[in-house]
Amino acid sequence: MRVDDLKPAPGSTRARRRVGRGTGGHGGKTAGRGTKGQKARNTVPRGFEGGQMPLKQRVPKLKGFNNPFRIEYQGINLDVIDASGLDDITPESLHAHGLTHKGALIKVLGRGEITRKVRVQAHGFSRSAEQAITAAGGTVSVLPLPYVSGRPPAKGNQFTNR
Repeated sequence: MRVDDLKPAPGSTRARRRVGRGTGGHGGKTAGRGTKGQKARNTVPRGFEGGQMPLKQRVPKLKGFNNPFRIEYQGINLDVIDASGLDDITPESLHAHGLTHKGALIKVLGRGEITRKVRVQAHGFSRSAEQAITAAGGTVSVLPLPYVSGRPPAKGNQFTNR
């Protein structure tokens, strides 16, 4: 068998109905389009919804949503703090040891365990991290955010103290 021998099974295809060829051809006069109107005259653009705003223009062009007031923290876990060997943890000391970016807002997260007494200053703490630090005999203090109104500005530079 060759490719040029292939053809559909007998009876599986029918010839397309040719409409608009006069009243003797069973598709004459209006040719199955009804009477009058826009659809009878072959002038409806693709995607036209009768003057209503079309779906392709209603849906947003870009996906997702970026909250301009989102506060972006950099997370530091308990096991990283424990391995650092520092007793007094501040954002500056973490940056000096290469654990965080400069000027980043620090949030302490609860992965791992802390086995010694440490004093931690950060912009945020998870509940489990705070409990683990205080259970090990350490202290926790929350630093204020560096923004004037408590949240970042809507546009432009995120930090006011750079």
